[in-house]
Amino acid sequence: MKFSEKWLREWVNPPLDTAALCERLTMAGLEVEAVEPVAADFSGVVVGRVLSVEPHPRADRLRLCRVDVGAETLDIVCGAANVEPGILAPTARIGARLPGGVRIKRSKLRGAVSEGMLCSARELGLAEHAEGLLALPGDAEPGRDIRDYLGLDDVSIELSLTPNRSDCLGIAGIAREVGVITRCPVHAVSTTPVAPAGDAAFPVAVRAPAACPRYLGRVIRGADTAAATPLWMQERLRRSGLRSIGPVVDVTNYVMLELGQPMHAFDLDRLQGGIEVRMARQGEEIVLLDGQRIELAEDVLVIADQSRVLAMAGIMGGEDSGVGEGTTNLFLESAFFHPDAIAGRARRYGLHTDSSHRFERGVDPELPRRAMARATALLLEIVGGEAGPVLDASAPAQLPQRSEVPLRAARIQRLLGMAVADAEVEDILRRLDCTVRGGDGQWRVTPPSARFDIAIEADLIEEVARVHGYGKLPASRPLAALSIDGRESPSRMRRQAARLLVDRGYQEAITYSFVAPEMQRLFEPRQAPIALANPISSDTAVMRTSLWPGLVQALMHNLNRQQKRVRIFECGSKYIKQGNEIKEYSVISGAVTGALYPEQWGMPSRAADYYDVKGDVEALLSSAHVLGELRFTRRALHPALHPGQSASLVDEQGAVQGWLGVLHPQLAHELQLEQNVLVFEVSFNIIAGGGMPVFRALSKFPAVRRDMAVIVAEAVSAQDLLDMVREAAGERLQELQLFDVYRGKGIDSGKKSIALGLTFQDFSRTLTD
Repeated sequence: MKFSEKWLREWVNPPLDTAALCERLTMAGLEVEAVEPVAADFSGVVVGRVLSVEPHPRADRLRLCRVDVGAETLDIVCGAANVEPGILAPTARIGARLPGGVRIKRSKLRGAVSEGMLCSARELGLAEHAEGLLALPGDAEPGRDIRDYLGLDDVSIELSLTPNRSDCLGIAGIAREVGVITRCPVHAVSTTPVAPAGDAAFPVAVRAPAACPRYLGRVIRGADTAAATPLWMQERLRRSGLRSIGPVVDVTNYVMLELGQPMHAFDLDRLQGGIEVRMARQGEEIVLLDGQRIELAEDVLVIADQSRVLAMAGIMGGEDSGVGEGTTNLFLESAFFHPDAIAGRARRYGLHTDSSHRFERGVDPELPRRAMARATALLLEIVGGEAGPVLDASAPAQLPQRSEVPLRAARIQRLLGMAVADAEVEDILRRLDCTVRGGDGQWRVTPPSARFDIAIEADLIEEVARVHGYGKLPASRPLAALSIDGRESPSRMRRQAARLLVDRGYQEAITYSFVAPEMQRLFEPRQAPIALANPISSDTAVMRTSLWPGLVQALMHNLNRQQKRVRIFECGSKYIKQGNEIKEYSVISGAVTGALYPEQWGMPSRAADYYDVKGDVEALLSSAHVLGELRFTRRALHPALHPGQSASLVDEQGAVQGWLGVLHPQLAHELQLEQNVLVFEVSFNIIAGGGMPVFRALSKFPAVRRDMAVIVAEAVSAQDLLDMVREAAGERLQELQLFDVYRGKGIDSGKKSIALGLTFQDFSRTLTD
């Protein structure tokens, strides 16, 4: 929600500067995300009245203007199409400074002297585009500083509201909050009903009362939709992030920003028979205001007439029934749509509008009538016309009912850690528009119709806490009875694993659980991914079956920014469909590329290889005390890994618990990777399932080490050789270490020499040869 500070202060004006006001809003749970000036920095621009306009003798597109700026009259050369005698426009005098550092000097344009500049909204930084001069209202006084006249010494405040605070999606709701937390009076605008001037009406029928329990409609005949939106309204819309479109649309947008009630206006002459609020029928289509044609599902609530669908209720109107040039008769609607009837519908069609944003979260069901009165008054003031009676098609039994919520002083003290005086509790709740019954620490509270988020006692206590002030809550240590588990907790094992990898030079990453289908197929062509029903974008359309796509994309992002050494890991979940079930597996994955160590003088630089990353994985398994239960083998190959530089991690039952290796050359080529990338993945169940360290008695007899070298064929893996040695050596073998692999002189081609260190020790006697 974005709004002008000056607009808010017309409703409630606490004795706080901008910074203090923003701090109080944030501490009350309405987080201030940004504070920006409403206009660029400029000076020396005043209101000017054009007295005369004559053609330039040497340029067809230029005009010679005499401009009254109060204390003097200036000769200004202007090329704007809308310059004419009598127009009031911003005028930059000599010495003025415009946005971008432009200085206005006395100059000659095609031989004619120009003593200033008539300005458009774009030249003042008030708009991105402008077709001519910024025309000012007739009450503008020549010579008055334009910043003062337009109130440009103002800021736009943007709130990052949580979904439960839909009541603050309008100036009225924010002003109510500011009034509560600062104990200042709130001066609301008048929403007195406008009496009908005629009996013009258009029939309304609600066929889906559960989805739309309140629908108000009103006819306004004889409107001049060619009238200009007042500059003050255009400015308030601009400062709230909306551009001016036309007087009717501007009024509905203004009421939405002011009161929080989305509204829509139809061209009455394009409607046939009467309005129906109903669910869409099979095969129905609509062309929306943005030109998009969509086919409607049967669970979408629509506004229709007797011949076609006019709008997606609470989302967007249709192109062929909206107000346009030549519209003179309006049908104005103001309704309450149940959040469940709107939620998810806009996103399904790739839409997100200000209206859907509000209705999905919940709009006050009592607001439509007040909004209708406010919008009618503004429209009659701006475009004129004659208003008919308000037609109210409501189903009161279907409207949300607010139930009483019990509140106990003892519960407040228990949850907040402090006692709040009964009088203050009651005062806070009443200032929040709650109805309070009871007393002596026992209350029954009925929340206001606008507060959908207050349903249980804890919600009321939260309101008391935030209005009383989070900073006033005491800091106290919790008391709890704890029991010590004999096993490591999964969360602690995860932290331990993360710390170990960080200590070994990795950085932790968090990637999306959703990936692009193309990237998913590159890494897991054998695994069918789970497609999302409503993806945020095409790049996040399927659930990941591996963490590697996200990690490699993060690695590529760094490589493209000259970061040639990257070591990242992630603890997360992957999702695999098995039959009719979706299984979630927790894993620890990593990706490595570039030099093994940061650049230094102590040792020669070399790229990290398979064995370096294998050492990291072994350290990870060793920290969880499960290294001896797993084997690295090449019997199972992963399609994303290099067949000669990869391994699978297999447990004692033969199940694959992880992978390790260099990315397959073909995959690296597809991703345009110019340097080797190594990845690994280990099942978190293996890490979390590791036991606690167990003490083993030390032998008092000396150990004996024997080294041996074995020449074997290249095809024989070191793991197979180590397994055979352990089996043959028996229980006296305490340690087995591979310390050298040699190929070269003295060793036949196709063979290798593997050197092993064997340490023997007995617990009952000294060993002999």
